[in-house]
Amino acid sequence: MNLRSRSKVSAEFSMASMTDLVFLLLIFFMLTSTLVTSSALDVILPKSKAQSVNKASITVTIDADLKVSVNDAVVPMDQLELQLLSLASQDPERLVILRADESVPTGETVRIMDIAYRNRLKLVLATDPR
Repeated sequence: MNLRSRSKVSAEFSMASMTDLVFLLLIFFMLTSTLVTSSALDVILPKSKAQSVNKASITVTIDADLKVSVNDAVVPMDQLELQLLSLASQDPERLVILRADESVPTGETVRIMDIAYRNRLKLVLATDPR
């Protein structure tokens, strides 16, 4: 009597289904990583080469004494948002250029960046070309 079976089980393992699964996971993570947004303020930083802005712009300047001026007119900090909105309402594509002295605390510049962010104004932080 022959007790051995005629069909033998193959001990080979096919990697095709494993590579398909890896590629699907890779595509999933690539797609979901592009949907993640950071909670930082969107700021267009200029390059440190000398460039000029061709669009009409609103210039906000903060000096070392924390005096804020909009287009060379001194404005109290609590009136800054109203002043920016009134100037930006004339042309929605106007660019706000923030010129802050290097001794100004970061919190003051972030406060102005936040005003521009909340009102969907385009903001550029001015730098020294040197």
